[in-house]
Amino acid sequence: MTEPTPRRIVYSSSPMPVSMTDCWYNIANLEHFWIRRRFDVLRRLADPFIRAAGCVGEIGCGNGLLQRDIEDHYGIKVTGFDLNEFALQQNVSRLSRLHCYDIHQRSAEFEAQFDALLLFDVLEHIDDEAAFLQSVKFHLAPSGLLLINVPAHRFLYSRYDRAAGHVRRYGIRHLTHVAQTNGLRVRAWTYWGLPLVPLLLARKVLVGFQREEKAIISLGFDSGGKASNAALALLSRFEPLPQRILGTSLMAILERAA
Repeated sequence: MTEPTPRRIVYSSSPMPVSMTDCWYNIANLEHFWIRRRFDVLRRLADPFIRAAGCVGEIGCGNGLLQRDIEDHYGIKVTGFDLNEFALQQNVSRLSRLHCYDIHQRSAEFEAQFDALLLFDVLEHIDDEAAFLQSVKFHLAPSGLLLINVPAHRFLYSRYDRAAGHVRRYGIRHLTHVAQTNGLRVRAWTYWGLPLVPLLLARKVLVGFQREEKAIISLGFDSGGKASNAALALLSRFEPLPQRILGTSLMAILERAA
């Protein structure tokens, strides 16, 4: 049987180390319950905006799970940007362009190009939010939207977050402040993952006994076999959306402030 042809990566920048552990990519896949729920929440929150977008990009695309979901569900290509060469080499998208690209480079090729930019589980890895968001805005069309997902609530921060490279977790007040100070405003938002909060509290305790990064990520994110993954997928759906109470993640649509 012929092996599939590896995806072509355009090296617009040189690969660079990022604050994200590679072992996460060995666990995260298209069938993982959290990946499935995250995409379901995106569809609930932003479906009409994605359908209307002429040009879509993802900053921090990693191994392409979100790109692939959007390709399969909407038939839309999502230009992917990342600096992690290992993640790009694992990318499972089929139609979308892949760029090893530092957004601070601000290439004229991508200036104001995107009607929708996805920033999923990236901002929590960034020390300087302001500089990063200004570079994100460079790539966003004047009327474009930024679709963002971040881990929620400071009290859930644990050794898992540190191992995963998370600098922080967010509440809506914090995210709103960060958006406003960078010329953006929150157009719509929801917490999600409410049924999973007890599991994250338990994870916070359990990972405290682990020392190795790989073991921490595995314990904190691996859903186990098919049966446990299916059970967690079912549990994760027991919440209304949008909801403003509590969650393990926060998803929002941001636009340029008037």
